Amino acid sequence: MSNSKSIIKEEMGKKTKQITEYFGENIFGPQAMAEFVSKEAIKAVNESRNTGKQMDIKMADQIAEGMKNWAMSKGATHYTHWFQPLRGSTAEKHDAFFEPTGLDTGIEKFSGKTLVQQEPDASSFPNGGIRNTFEARGYSAWDPSSPAFIMEKSSGKTLCIPTIFVAYTGEALDYKAPLIKSTNFLTKIATDVCQYFDPKVSNTKVSLGIEQEYFLVDADLYNARPDLVFAGRTLIGNMPAKGQQLEDHYFGSIPDRVYNYMTEFEKEALKLGIPLKTRHNEVAPGQYECAPMFEEADIAIDHNSLLMDVMQNIASKHNLKVLWHEKPFKGVNGSGKHNNWSMVTDTGVNLLSPGHSPSDNIQFLTFFINTIKAVHDHADLLRASIATAANDHRLGANEAPPAIMSIFIGSTLTEVLNKFEGAKTSAKPGRVSEKSINVYRIPEILLDNTDRNRTSPFAFTGNKFEFRAVGSGDHCANAIIVLNSIVANQLVNFKNEVDALMKKKVNKIEAIEKVLKAYSKESRKILFEGNGYGEEWVKEAAKRGLSNIKTTPYALDAYKSKKSHDLFINNGIFTSKELEARTEIKFENYLLKIQIEGRILGELAKNYVIPSAVQYQKHLIETIEGLSRIGHAKNTTKALNEIAKELSIHINAIWENNAKMTEERKKANNMAHVDKKAKAYCDKVKIYFDKIRESADKIEELIDNDAWKLPKYSDLLFLK
Repeated sequence: MSNSKSIIKEEMGKKTKQITEYFGENIFGPQAMAEFVSKEAIKAVNESRNTGKQMDIKMADQIAEGMKNWAMSKGATHYTHWFQPLRGSTAEKHDAFFEPTGLDTGIEKFSGKTLVQQEPDASSFPNGGIRNTFEARGYSAWDPSSPAFIMEKSSGKTLCIPTIFVAYTGEALDYKAPLIKSTNFLTKIATDVCQYFDPKVSNTKVSLGIEQEYFLVDADLYNARPDLVFAGRTLIGNMPAKGQQLEDHYFGSIPDRVYNYMTEFEKEALKLGIPLKTRHNEVAPGQYECAPMFEEADIAIDHNSLLMDVMQNIASKHNLKVLWHEKPFKGVNGSGKHNNWSMVTDTGVNLLSPGHSPSDNIQFLTFFINTIKAVHDHADLLRASIATAANDHRLGANEAPPAIMSIFIGSTLTEVLNKFEGAKTSAKPGRVSEKSINVYRIPEILLDNTDRNRTSPFAFTGNKFEFRAVGSGDHCANAIIVLNSIVANQLVNFKNEVDALMKKKVNKIEAIEKVLKAYSKESRKILFEGNGYGEEWVKEAAKRGLSNIKTTPYALDAYKSKKSHDLFINNGIFTSKELEARTEIKFENYLLKIQIEGRILGELAKNYVIPSAVQYQKHLIETIEGLSRIGHAKNTTKALNEIAKELSIHINAIWENNAKMTEERKKANNMAHVDKKAKAYCDKVKIYFDKIRESADKIEELIDNDAWKLPKYSDLLFLK
């Protein structure tokens, strides 16, 4: 047998590892802990996770020693506290286990004190005025509820310990700390409300599944586009003749290069315990999606941040770049991050899952109606939670939910609410899933109790609410902190009202129904079943008194309202100082993003677009003059003359609009307050982006491909 045949036979004989063989192998989870720490220490960790009980230093020392030995057995040489500061990405500072004991001797050491708390420099992280720049101290503190993990890179392995991050004075400077507070707030009151229906319920978890959309581009082409490198999106670019019109990319066959990338990042993610389930092509060319199974919300959000890190790391090995921006390309769909949210009891009941007869399921209606009421009462705050400079491009762009906050529940549950309220119904309510679609040779397909509505920002999808309006590059904690808090606050109000009625000797179920009926009627205007993309809905929403806040600086004002202040402060999610700081950071982040985009757009105009246009114009003029010298009549060069003239018009327009934009930036920068500065960038600076782009895109369309110095959409969107 030839050598090549032997190799082929050997390769065919290799058994592909099943996911179950390596899932979670790089996390310090139950299996690793059982091997490396005592049962007593495992009990201490579980108590801390489940009850919040503080761990004594002796137990922490045991866990640290076991964690170190496990990490070293996996090849790790360093450790880090892995945290999520208020900049949207993760942070880490690596330290070696190694400590010298002499000139040529040393030991590997990791103590409980080091595990529990570290002091990374906090001076350069966003803080919203909580601390002075010259004050460097901040603290990271271990979160036992999220397992430590090994981050593998080609140059080594590092033990990463998920932590919260706080200022020297104690204020939270990250996403995780308030997320934990909001989750605890919701789980406690949800458990209390469950006691009305099932005394056996002793705990409730917030369940979350995060669908992640993203674009992939060739890394070399990415690096040749300054706007992609520094702004994450193309500030100029003319659409090719074919984009997504034929809808042939959606759920299409995954290209080999992308498939190879997907399988590698999925394997690394699965090794880290991220339960990825789904992969597919999305609508726009070059756009894809991955989605995990449901997890506890705090862990799901940690995993989403970690997944983004992994995806970007693996992309570099394939000479690819992941684009997280919500709208990296004009003219094709942008990307979102759909948050599928629910609550589950320790008895295994999904509190948003209807029973066989939803109209008789009072527990389901309790959590269903209270969630609707919470969104109704805090719609502007929920809108603010997803407000970013990038998401402004996507919301309401006929590819994503509009900026109007509404809820889709489907016709079946609409009828259920009608009947519950005592209104006349158009049809007898019941579960549509009792019917089925029958097709010859195809197994029976059961219909669900409602269709899905991709135009709704907050849709009920059978046993959960899907918050579809979250942006692909945003940190999910922003939205989930608000959602957890408003629903928990609403459940507190609900329980207070029900308890008050019961003190007046009203029967418990009657009291619950009375309160829920009032909530359902009060919240009707937030429910919408139709096409959220249509102009008719904009008009109808205005009649209903619903807000349609299209830009971030105006949406963020909701964080400054008394209602929001009372919600967060009274329920212990933020201190007044923390809320003020976070709001300032959000305004500042917006204006900095627009400021950077304006500067990059100016550089593109002056260093790429105009020189390319002038070069091609010179070529045209030389051609016209040459033809004239050999006797060609003027009418034979008419087209060339027109192109040269049109180029001059667009060159001048770009120059003038860039000058005006620069002047408006200067004026905005001189404003004292960050919110006014952000609004000036929104209203006075950003308006020139489209004007400059219109001329630049026209120039790209007019000139020769060889004269255009930037990779085009036809190159970027269609991976080779």
